[in-house]
Amino acid sequence: MPKNQFLAGLPAVSRRQLLKASGAAAALSAIGTPSRLFAQEKLKVAAVYTVPFEQQWVSRIHKAANAAKERGDIEYVATENVSNTDYERVMREYAEAGNKLILGEVFGVEEAARTVAADYPETAFLMGSSFKPDDKNPNFSVFDNYIQDASYLTGIIAGAMTKSKNIGMVGGFPIPEVNRLMHAFMAGVKETAPEAKFQVAFIGSWFDPPKAKETAFAQIDGGADIMYAERFGVSDAAKEKGVLAIGNVIDTQADYPETVVASALWHFEPTLDKAISEVKAGTFKAADYGIYSFMKHGGCSLAPLGTFEGKVPAEVMAKVAEKEKAIKDGSFTVEINDTEPKSS
Repeated sequence: MPKNQFLAGLPAVSRRQLLKASGAAAALSAIGTPSRLFAQEKLKVAAVYTVPFEQQWVSRIHKAANAAKERGDIEYVATENVSNTDYERVMREYAEAGNKLILGEVFGVEEAARTVAADYPETAFLMGSSFKPDDKNPNFSVFDNYIQDASYLTGIIAGAMTKSKNIGMVGGFPIPEVNRLMHAFMAGVKETAPEAKFQVAFIGSWFDPPKAKETAFAQIDGGADIMYAERFGVSDAAKEKGVLAIGNVIDTQADYPETVVASALWHFEPTLDKAISEVKAGTFKAADYGIYSFMKHGGCSLAPLGTFEGKVPAEVMAKVAEKEKAIKDGSFTVEINDTEPKSS
């Protein structure tokens, strides 16, 4: 029987009910399965940071999260300057508030953070960590800024620009995520200045620009004519003393146009986007997201030379391009060395 004739033979109430049911079915068909519907919703994401938003490392996570928010993929809230003693409380508050993905860095609160994750198995946690994921926390994944590829390339440039063959290096703490970048940078320097020496120091803080600056002054007084600025404050010292600097994680050349030659940039977007897709698909699990910081995954890059364009020898930049291509195609691998670097 034609559809219209069938409906005409029904009471008015039945017709309305059938049309309502048909409309609902059509709507469900258009939307798709429940999992697909969930994938189209904005994911509630929160972040807990122990340092200010502008700190190099955290600024890249914050930038990627805000980019995802602007795309309409997520809702995003964050708290900065959380002390280690307060970190667990803030994590719990965000989990209780219904956030489905929580970001942060737990280098000083590893045990407490994993305890929180165990108490909220329906929440995904993606945390900067020196340790690996484990079976006890299937919802706790780790990441790190494995940007040794870009750090190596900045070293090649630094080796070509130093005249004294004496390079200063100021880091926060001698932990794997700092050590590996310093080692990669030093290996790059050796490509163009095999006789170079290094002054290595750690200030024992993630955010203490005055202390980093004073440490850099001491190294410059010790003969360094290029500074590896792993921490804020180092480039200020280099600028005041008229020497050069190499940036780390972010590009600060706009603030130091005559000082910062090159920078190794960290792009957190591949890491975060992978986590967002896994949570939305319901497939998030304990994993090491470190690989998404590799250059071949778009997780790091060499910043444009900008004001130093043409000041770095052309043959050196050709070598940089050659090494970059080899890193991306897998024919060359920058060594990951997490041991503490020493002055030489």
